[in-house]
Formats: sequence, C-alpha cells, structure tokens
Amino acid sequence: MITGASSGFGKHFAKVLAREGAKVGLAARRVDALQSLAQEIRSAGGVAAVAQLDVADAASIPAAVTSIERELGRIDVLVNNSGTSIVKPLLEYTEQDWDAVIDVNLKGAFFVATEVARHMRTDGRGGSIINIESILSFRQTGHIPAYVASKAGLTQLTKTMALELARHDIRVNGIAPGYFSTDINRDFLASEAGAAMIKRIPQRRAGNVEDLEGPLLLLASDASRYMTGTTLVVDGGHLVRSL
Repeated sequence: MITGASSGFGKHFAKVLAREGAKVGLAARRVDALQSLAQEIRSAGGVAAVAQLDVADAASIPAAVTSIERELGRIDVLVNNSGTSIVKPLLEYTEQDWDAVIDVNLKGAFFVATEVARHMRTDGRGGSIINIESILSFRQTGHIPAYVASKAGLTQLTKTMALELARHDIRVNGIAPGYFSTDINRDFLASEAGAAMIKRIPQRRAGNVEDLEGPLLLLASDASRYMTGTTLVVDGGHLVRSL
C-alpha cells in the first residue's frame, strides 16, 4: 500500500514496486489520477488496486485499508508517503496552516501506520512500514515551520513504532530524501535561491527519483529483515557538507 500514490514519489514508488512483482494498492485523494496510474501498471503486466484516501481524515483510513486488502490480499508493506507543505514566513503562519500540514505529514502517517499494523498483527506474519521522512527531520530552513516539525516528529515516531511493533515482527524504518524535484519544491529548485542551494550539496545536484529505488527495495524486502528503527538518508551528502 502506497499513500500519496497519485503523483511525485508515491507514483514512482508504485511503479518500482509493481515492476519488481508486488501487487500495489494505490491510495490518495485524487481517484482519477490513481485510476490512470493503475491502468499504466496493468498495461505493463502488473497488478494494482485503487482506494480513495484522505490521510488527514482518520475516519477514512480503515475503509481504504480494507478495500485494498479485499482486492489484493494482506498488506505486507506500507509506504507512508503522503506529504504536503505550506511556504510562508513563521510569523504569518495561522492555526489553519499549521493543522493542514501536521494533519497530513504526522497525524495522517501515524493513523495509517497504526491501522495497517493492526492488520499485520492480526494476520501474524509481520510486515514492513516505510515512513517517508526528510533531511529536514535533522536540519532546518526558513518559511516551512510546520513541515520541518512534522518530519522531525515522523522520524522520532518511526523509532517509537519500531520499538513497540518489533514483538509482532513488524519492521518500521524511514527514508529521508534530500532535495528532489517534486511538486512540493520544483519551483524553488528552479529559482536563484534553489540553484545556490544545489551548489552547496557535495554531489552538486538535486536527486532523481531513481536514486530512491535502492533504499525503497531494501526496506520493502527481506534483505532488511534485521533492520528496524533506522532512517536511510538519501541526499547527495547534503547533511554532511562543511560549514
């Protein structure tokens, strides 16, 4: 099951997992985009199911999980990918701005993960939960206070969930991408400030979605069976650049 599968990372993750033989459950708010992606996957010989899901609406989560399991069978892997951001100076942030970001990035991720984990516990065969975090879980930047707080919270939540769910053979790990060209930051990367930021990355480039395939497949497969509570940083060396 991949949340936020209608675009960006989620769409690419779904294609990669389907290509490697997984049956993929596509979940997001935009059903039309999901249906188009599902058809693309099926045309390539894969198996896909679609479920409408707004992760900010906790009441909608059980129905989406049940729908995917009804069509595809048990969920072995959850990719908790839904994310959003509002770019605005700190002192201009409203309560509505804050809630809109936290409800998707942190609250939504928590309730999707716990719902899927209950199903995994009941089934008794464990599974893997992969939370999509950010290098802003560990560093900071201006004008996106709720995003930074939500991703830092998700990183700590990944560790806490790993601790509690290990007894059920459920692994919980994270992937923390650096700067990739996605719907959230494409305009920024094309700006003068974005170009200056890219020059500060040791590899001197933004990430390509293909750069996330190895970490994704590692955490989704039994190759990571003794890994839990770990976050894999994929950022071209951004976090280790010199001051």
